[in-house]
Amino acid sequence: MIFALAATLAIVVQDHAALRAAPRSSATELARLWQGDVLEVRGELAGYLKVYDHRRERGGYLRDDAARPVEVAESAAPELLAVLRFLRASPGSEALGISYGAAYLKAAPPRAITAEPFDAIAQMAERLADQASGSTNHLADFAPHLEVAEQFGVHMRNFERSGRMRVCYDGELFNRVLTIPGAQAEQRAHAVLGLTRPDCIDPEMGPVQRAAVDAERAQLLEQVKDGELNALMRSRLHARRAEVWAALAFSLERRGEPAGAAAERARAELLAVHPVDLGDDRRAEYVDAVLRVSAIRWAGASPAAQTGPLTLSAAPGSPGQTCIALQDARRPRAGVIIRRCTYGLVRMASIQAIAQVPALVLAVQPLEGWRELWLFHEGAGGWTVDVLSPGLDEPEEGYVEFAGYAPATRRLLIAREVKDRGRFRRSFEELRLDDLALVRQASGPELLRDFGRWQDVAWRRDSLALR
Repeated sequence: MIFALAATLAIVVQDHAALRAAPRSSATELARLWQGDVLEVRGELAGYLKVYDHRRERGGYLRDDAARPVEVAESAAPELLAVLRFLRASPGSEALGISYGAAYLKAAPPRAITAEPFDAIAQMAERLADQASGSTNHLADFAPHLEVAEQFGVHMRNFERSGRMRVCYDGELFNRVLTIPGAQAEQRAHAVLGLTRPDCIDPEMGPVQRAAVDAERAQLLEQVKDGELNALMRSRLHARRAEVWAALAFSLERRGEPAGAAAERARAELLAVHPVDLGDDRRAEYVDAVLRVSAIRWAGASPAAQTGPLTLSAAPGSPGQTCIALQDARRPRAGVIIRRCTYGLVRMASIQAIAQVPALVLAVQPLEGWRELWLFHEGAGGWTVDVLSPGLDEPEEGYVEFAGYAPATRRLLIAREVKDRGRFRRSFEELRLDDLALVRQASGPELLRDFGRWQDVAWRRDSLALR
C-alpha cells in the first residue's frame, strides 16, 4: 500500500464539490470532486483555494469550505489521528477517513505507528465495499468513493453472486495488522474476520482451491484467543469459525475423507455463540452460520440400521454420482421399486421412515450451504421421489428438513430456512402428502396445531430451526 501525498495539500470534505476555472460560482465547472480527494494547494483568492488535482491532472479553484488544508508533518500527526478515530466510527465518511488515515501515516514517524491506523483504514475500506455492494446502479453511486480509496492503494475485488455485484476489500491492511507486534486482540479479531468472509470468496473457484482457502481461513481464526475479546467480537469469532468448519466438513466428505470431527467442531462453535451479544446489526452473521451448519447436520454420522420393510440403499452411478434405490423386504422378487441419482452428498444417516404411511425421507446436500429433502412415497400412480428445496430461486444458502407427520390430516410437517438475495426467511409448513401442496405456513411451530401434537421428537431435539 503506497501513500503518495503532497507536502501542502487539502482534503475534500464534501461530495459533488465543483472544481471551477476561476474563483467565482459562475465560472465553468471543470470537474466534480468527492470526499477524500486530495489536492495540492497553490494559493487562495476570494474565498477559493487555488488547487491542482494530480489524479485528474487538472488545476482550478475550489470553495475553501469544501476542503480542509492538512499539514503533513510530525507535529500534526496527533491531530490527524484524532480525526481518523472520529471518522472510523462515522458511516458514510469512509473515503474521507481513508484519506485522513493516509495523511496520518505520511506525517507520523515510523516509530510511533501502531496497528491502530491500519486497522481503522481496513475497517473503513471493508465498510465502503459493503455499501457499494448491490445492483449495478447502486455500485455506480459509490464508484467515486472507490476511486478515491484506490489512489491510496486500497484495492477492491468484484464478484457476481445471484445476479448482484459483490464488492470486497482485498484485505492487505488486515494482513499487515496481523504482522505488527503489540496489535490489540480486537484489532487482530477485526483482521481475521475481514480476511475470512464467506461472501468474499470467488464463486468461480474450483473445489481443490476452495478447500485450500477454507483451511487457510481456519488457521487464521485460530490466531485470536477468545478470552481476550469483548462479548460481541467473541460471538462473531465463534459464528465465523462455525461457518468455516462447516465448509471444511463439506469439502472433506466430498473428497471421501472423514468429516465427523470437522462437523462436530462446527456445531460446537455455533453453540458457543450468544446471539443476544451480536445485536440486530450482526445477527445476520449468526443466521448465516446456522444455515451452513444445518446444511451439514449429518456429515460424518453413521447410518442407523433400517428396521422397517422399506429400505433405501446407495450405490455408485455415473462418475461422481450416487444412486439411491428403494426396496421392499416384503417383495424381494420385485427388486428395486424406484431409483434416483444425484451429484450431491447423500446423508444416509438422515433416513427416516414415516410409520403411518408408506414413505421415507432422506437429506441430500448438493452444495456447500444447501440441503434438500427427498421424499419417497406411494401415491395413486405408484411410487415417486419428490425433492423439496429450501427455496424456489437460485440456490444461495438454505436447508429444508422433515419435522413430523400428522396422520389424521395426512400432512407432512417441514421446516425451511433460506437466504435469498441477502435476506433470511424461516418458515414452518404443513404440506398435503398426496401432492405436497402447501396447506398452512407460519413463522413459528407453535402457530400450527399439527406441529404441537405431531412434531418428530428427534427433530425437536436436534434441529437448529428452533434456536
